[in-house]
Amino acid sequence: MAAPFVLVLPDDGVIAGYYTLSATAVRLGDLPNQTTRKLPRYPLVPATLLGRLAVDHRYRGKGYGRFLLADALFRSASSEIASFAVIVDAKDDDARRYYDRESFLPFPDQPMKLFRPMTDIAKLFE
Repeated sequence: MAAPFVLVLPDDGVIAGYYTLSATAVRLGDLPNQTTRKLPRYPLVPATLLGRLAVDHRYRGKGYGRFLLADALFRSASSEIASFAVIVDAKDDDARRYYDRESFLPFPDQPMKLFRPMTDIAKLFE
C-alpha cells in the first residue's frame, strides 16, 4: 500500500514523473551504530519508504527528479506520523549514486538500501 504522487506538466498535461510514499519499519540492528544511539531500543523503528521515484526519459536532465525528491522529503517531514528516516531501495548503481549525492546514507550490510534521517530532512525546510 502506497500513496502515489504524480508530476503533471501544466502546459500539455503530460506525466513527467512520479513517486510513492508508504509506511515501513526498519530493524534496529540493520542501522549504523552512530544512528541507533539516538533511537529508542525497540526491535523495529518506524520509517517512510520512498518507492519508485521515476522521471519519464523524455524529461530527464531538467531537474524534475530533484523536484520530486524534494517534494517527497517535504511531505515526509510534514507528516504527523512518526518516522525516523526516509528509506530508499536503489534499483541500480546509478540510482544509488543519485541518492548518495542527495545525502542518503547506506545501510551497513545493504549498500543498495539507503536512508536519510528525518532530523536532517527537517533542517532542509526550516
